[in-house]
Amino acid sequence: MHYIRSHLPGSPVFVISLLLLCLSFVSHASQTPPNGAVILLYHHVSDSTPSSTSVSPLQFAEHMKYVNTHYNVKPLNDVILALQNGEKLNPDTVVITFDDGYRNILDNAHPILRQYGFPYTVFINPNEIGQRHNQLSWEQVNLMQQQGVSFANHTLDHLHMLERGEDEQEEDWLNRVWENVEQAEAQLLQHTGHSLKFLAFPFGEYNLALAGRLREKGYIGFAQHSGAIGPHSDFSALPRFAAAGPYAKLETLKTKIASLPMPVISSNFPDPQLPAGNPVPGNITLTLSGTDPDLTRANCYFAGRQITPQSTANTLSFSVESRLRAGRSRVNCTAPSKSQGGRYYWYSQPFFVADKDGKYPD
Repeated sequence: MHYIRSHLPGSPVFVISLLLLCLSFVSHASQTPPNGAVILLYHHVSDSTPSSTSVSPLQFAEHMKYVNTHYNVKPLNDVILALQNGEKLNPDTVVITFDDGYRNILDNAHPILRQYGFPYTVFINPNEIGQRHNQLSWEQVNLMQQQGVSFANHTLDHLHMLERGEDEQEEDWLNRVWENVEQAEAQLLQHTGHSLKFLAFPFGEYNLALAGRLREKGYIGFAQHSGAIGPHSDFSALPRFAAAGPYAKLETLKTKIASLPMPVISSNFPDPQLPAGNPVPGNITLTLSGTDPDLTRANCYFAGRQITPQSTANTLSFSVESRLRAGRSRVNCTAPSKSQGGRYYWYSQPFFVADKDGKYPD
């Protein structure tokens, strides 16, 4: 009877319990989102280009209207500098990027982006600019730059950076592809007056050696696996959310734009390039900082199938038991935020596997 009386409304124990519950709720509700941003990736904005890399002008307008209503669009350079310097970003920061300097970006996307005053970055291949009818010219690049657009490096000619020549050793390969990057950067400086030292990997393909060369030379790398970016991100291969082709539906894109950067501080699987011959990646373990990601409710997916992860207080582990085909694939993992209702931490682990001839499919 004493326990019942002490827990009735008005009793001291009940009042204290209720107060502690309220304080706990306020504590969680008052937590600000982790410092970070989401980078969106587009290629074509057109109704007549390959569907896998295209978003229609109508869909793009729908995306930008939604972003304008709910998010804060910042220049890529400002976001990178803020995260590197430990500065706090607006919790709803979004960056807009395009890969390849297609003319339809100017024709169909640029007017919409100017309507909202959105800054954006186009990663271009200097050897392609002005050389093909579907590419921007340098005159158009300069015009867009005067109107607030920034341009960055996508290599000279959109090569598969991981492909090696016959009997080419790793050091020779790395020097060759890096010379391509440096020549592209020199052309950007010549034609635009700016050298941002930002490199978007063609096809999103990179490995540990290439990422190391970027860090050594002071470059920031941008890949094509998904996830938000934050202070713990690997700045030699930052993730971006593809927003075209099969990923263009706004309803699913909304969840991705609201995602948070998974605070991964280490991984036992640092190199996404795997040897040819249909390898099996095996067990991958991520070590995280902080307690806001609810790892007990984490989910991981590979090739459209759910895989069951294992977790401890600060680790998340998953296994890919099936063999990988040649090309690009990835595991995506999400974990709900304990403090930010409806928002998910997101992490993506890419894999790159050459075919039997050492080539990577487009």
